[in-house]
Amino acid sequence: MSSLIRHITVDCADAFSLASWWAEVLDGKLADDDNPGDPEALVTTPTATLLFVRVEDARSVKNRVHWDLQPQDRSRDAEVDRLLALGAKIQGDHRRPDGTGWVTLTDPEGNEFCVERSAEERAAQ
Repeated sequence: MSSLIRHITVDCADAFSLASWWAEVLDGKLADDDNPGDPEALVTTPTATLLFVRVEDARSVKNRVHWDLQPQDRSRDAEVDRLLALGAKIQGDHRRPDGTGWVTLTDPEGNEFCVERSAEERAAQ
């Protein structure tokens, strides 16, 4: 049998704070034993387990890997608005006049991720 991905690990400055933010974004759950100041924090979602690990090195370049989010119960634009209200920032807006495209955002520590159109929006075009 081949290997399986157990969780996706994100290096960060504040594991608990960033994990809490992503738990809210993804409707996930922090591990019961995670607390502010912990060096690691684990978020479980219906589709992935994310491990946030505090590192001393500051982020210095663009992510080599990033997440593409697809809203399940709202439009791409409504999801972008929700994430901005949670503290995300727009890094690049790639929406096109015909409704296609995506938006690249950054989380509170500057990690890039994209928000694509929902399945419903894709099916409509």
